[in-house]
Amino acid sequence: MKQFNGGGGVGLEPERGRFPYCVVWTPIPVLTWLFPIIGHMGICTSTGVIRDFAGPYYVSEDNMAFGKPVKYWKLDPTKVYSSGPNAWDTAVHDASEEYKHRMHNLCCDNCHSHVALALNLMRYDNSSSWNMVKLCFLSFLYGKYVR
Repeated sequence: MKQFNGGGGVGLEPERGRFPYCVVWTPIPVLTWLFPIIGHMGICTSTGVIRDFAGPYYVSEDNMAFGKPVKYWKLDPTKVYSSGPNAWDTAVHDASEEYKHRMHNLCCDNCHSHVALALNLMRYDNSSSWNMVKLCFLSFLYGKYVR
């Protein structure tokens, strides 16, 4: 799984906080300082609107829990294997609706799990085995800094 370079970042507007088809990441104060691989994650719609599981029973829209994205990982929308119109956005929406009914748990059911559910629902890269550990390492490896 590599960084998608199709279009060379076309459509990205970091100054407006728009990262279409991206997984975004921001540090969590103190926790990320101690463990640099740990941070807060969200997934963006096709228009770049950020959705993140920010706390118990709450999925924010364009207002990440720990600030603006510091890193982004551009994914390839052609690797969505779900059928139907707007499969990417539908999966992001459905995952967000599901997580609006879940308790946040730092270790087991968190922002990474929310992103994993969205990728599983859309069958990204023909996989339904996305999980928080896989996402943590892949975003750390392939994520690019905003500035």
